Amino acid sequence: MTYNHDNIFAKMMRGDIPCHPIYEDERTLVIRDIAPAAPVHLLAIPKGTYISFDDFTRHATSDEIASFFGVVQNVAEKEGLSASGYRLIMNHGTNASQTVPHFHVHILGGTPLGGLLAVDTLIR
Repeated sequence: MTYNHDNIFAKMMRGDIPCHPIYEDERTLVIRDIAPAAPVHLLAIPKGTYISFDDFTRHATSDEIASFFGVVQNVAEKEGLSASGYRLIMNHGTNASQTVPHFHVHILGGTPLGGLLAVDTLIR
């Protein structure tokens, strides 16, 4: 699969679609999710052209990877999530319902989040 430069995150990073970063540096953009699933729901997006977690971990430099996950931790702490806890979600591929073909991490918190997955979604 090749990177699609017309995905929503690529458009945001180019300035084609407005966004309101809560954090941004030369490698990472962090925004609030427009359809939050928790009181705090952020999206951390690396600025490189990475399709998925696999693509990111296979092709990003170790500095890019360390920087990105450092930002994830720092933003979670600044949002007040570290003490009570938070969840990181990274969807990879069709079976995980990845809807945007640009690697990103959902950071969710601010309330008890319950179990990892509903059992009925796993047993069919």
